[in-house]
Amino acid sequence: MGFRFDLFIVLIAILSVPVLSDLILSKVDRRIDLTSQVVRITSTLKVENSGNDPVSEVLLAFPEHQEKNLAYLTASFREGKGKGKGSTSSLPVEVVHPQGMPPALVFYSVSLPKGLGKGESLTLDVLVVFTHSLKPFPKEITQADFQLVVFQDSGHYLSPYEVKFQSLSVKLPDARIESYTRLENTKTVGSEIKYGPYENHPPFSYSPIVVHFEQNQPFAVAEQLVREIEISHWGNVQVTEHYKLIHAGAQSKGEFSRLDYQARPHVRGASAFRHLVAKLPPRAHSVYFRDEIGNISTSHLWGDLKKTELEIEPRYPMFGGWRTSFFIGYGLPLQDFLFESGGKRFLNITFGCPMNEVVIDNLIVKVVLPEGSRDISVSAPFAVKQWQETKLSHLDIVGRPVAVLEKTNVVPEHNQHFQVYYKFNNISLLREPLMLISGFFFLFVTCIVYMHVDMSISKSSASYVMKLLWEEIQAAIQQVHDIISRCLSIHDKLEASLRDLSRTGDVQACKAARKASDGQLKELSKELRPLLAFLQSSPQAAQILPKVEELVAKERELQEKLMLKHTTVADSYEKKSGGKEIENRIASQQQKIVALRQEVDDLLDYIDEI
Repeated sequence: MGFRFDLFIVLIAILSVPVLSDLILSKVDRRIDLTSQVVRITSTLKVENSGNDPVSEVLLAFPEHQEKNLAYLTASFREGKGKGKGSTSSLPVEVVHPQGMPPALVFYSVSLPKGLGKGESLTLDVLVVFTHSLKPFPKEITQADFQLVVFQDSGHYLSPYEVKFQSLSVKLPDARIESYTRLENTKTVGSEIKYGPYENHPPFSYSPIVVHFEQNQPFAVAEQLVREIEISHWGNVQVTEHYKLIHAGAQSKGEFSRLDYQARPHVRGASAFRHLVAKLPPRAHSVYFRDEIGNISTSHLWGDLKKTELEIEPRYPMFGGWRTSFFIGYGLPLQDFLFESGGKRFLNITFGCPMNEVVIDNLIVKVVLPEGSRDISVSAPFAVKQWQETKLSHLDIVGRPVAVLEKTNVVPEHNQHFQVYYKFNNISLLREPLMLISGFFFLFVTCIVYMHVDMSISKSSASYVMKLLWEEIQAAIQQVHDIISRCLSIHDKLEASLRDLSRTGDVQACKAARKASDGQLKELSKELRPLLAFLQSSPQAAQILPKVEELVAKERELQEKLMLKHTTVADSYEKKSGGKEIENRIASQQQKIVALRQEVDDLLDYIDEI
C-alpha cells in the first residue's frame, strides 16, 4: 500500500544487545483501541524475576517513529497472581537511555515500589495513548467517499525482555475492514482482529502488521487552544476558551454540495462532523458560543447536579482539511473551585479540553489571579511548561498576575485537576470599591464645574451657522445610510426565500416574497430622492457627495442582479431543473452579487467614519 517500515526495526531481533536483567514477561495481553482518532493501547504485563538480584525497574520500548506521537503513558501494578488480587497504584515513569540499546528505540523506565526479588512476580497495567497515528489512505476523498485509514504496529510485543506467552486484539469502529496483515493464529471476530497466542519470543521480537479500515469518527484537532481562567474573589470564576480547529482526516477534494449533504448527511458526508459536545463543570452559568462574526445560535445546553453539557455546531459542516475558529465562555461558582490550605488559597480545576473527541496540538492555560496575589506556585499531575505574565484589566493599577501553563499533544486523559496556589490579603478587596467611589466623586465635581461655566457659541456667529448646516448634512447622510441598510435587509430576505424554496419547493411563496420585496424597495427609493437632492444643493456636501451617489448606484445594481437571480431560480424550479443545473445558471450572477455586496459594505463603512 505504499507504506514503509524503518529498516532497523526488521533487524532488531538479530542485534547483539546486552542483557539488561533476568526479568522475563511470562504473559503479555495487549488491547489496541482504534475506535476513535486517538489510539489507546492497554497492555497487561506479568513480570517475573528469574535471577538472583532484586530488580527495581521495568523498561518499556517504543520505536522512535511511534514515540514522537506518544501523548500519554501511565503504569500501575498489582502484586500477586491473578487479575483480581491486590490493589492497583500508579508508578513513576521517565525516559531513560540505557547503554548499548538500538539507537532508534526510545525507552521508558517504570520504577517499582520495591525491589522484585528472585522468583517474585507482579502484574503491570500500562496505558499508552498516541495521536496522529491513524493515517488517511487515500489522503484525499470526495464528499461521497467514506474515510479509510491505516494503522501500523507489531503483532509481537516489542520488549527488551523475553516474552513467554502473548496475545493481541485490535478493536475497530465496525466490521468494515479493507485489509489487514495475517500472521499465524490470526482471526476476526466482528469488529475485532485477534493475533495469537504466541509463545517463547526472544527480546526485541518484531512482526509488522498493517490494518486498513473504515474510520468515519470526527478527526477534530485543535491546532491551538487557549483557556483563560480568571478568578474574582467577588464570587465567580470566568472561563474563556479560544479554539483553532481543523478536520485532520482525509482531505476533501472536488465540489461541495450543501443540498446533497442536507438530504443524505450520512452518505454524502460520512467523514464530516457538524457538532461537538463540551462537558462543562456542574453549575456552569452564563454560557456563550461565538466566532469572529458574532454569536452562534446553533448550540444546545442542558445539565443536572453532576454535569453541564454544551452541544455546539459551527457555521458549516467540517470536512477533511477545513478549518474554523470559535470561542466558548462560561462562569463558575467561586466556592466550588477555590479553597484554602496552610495560609494559602488555591484553585483546583481541570487542565484539558472539555470536549473528549478533540485532540489538542498546543494547549495554553492562563490562570488570571486577583491583583495583589503573591507567592504563586503551580502543582500539575504531569510535566508542563510554566511561566508568569501580567494582565491589565479594568480598575487595575499594576496588573493581575497570570500563571501560564503550556503543553503539546494533549488528549482527554490529560483532563485532570491541577492546582494554583497563592497568597492574598483581604484588604486588597477594598481597592476596587474605593477606586469606584473616587471616580464617581471626581465625575460629580466635574459635572458641577461644567454646569457653572458658560461655553456657548453665539447664535449669530458664522461658525455657529456653519455648524448647524453641517449637522443637517450629517443627518441627511445618516438617513441615506439607514435606507441603504434597510435595502440590504430586504436583500437578505430575498436570499432567505431562495433557501426556503430549496427546502420546501414552494415556488408561489417564493414569488410572493419577491413581489413584496420589490414593493418595499420602490418605497425606499422614493425616500432617497429628496435626501440626494438636498445633498446635491449643499456646497458643504461636495466632498462626500460622490461617495453617497456611488453607494446608491451600487445598491441599485445589486438590486437588479438579485432580482435576476431570484427570477432564474424560481423559473428553474417551476421547470423542475436539477440542483447542479440551477447552480451553473446562477454562478456568474452570484459572483457579481458577492462583489457588489462587498463594495456596498465598504462604502457604508467609509460613510460611517465621517
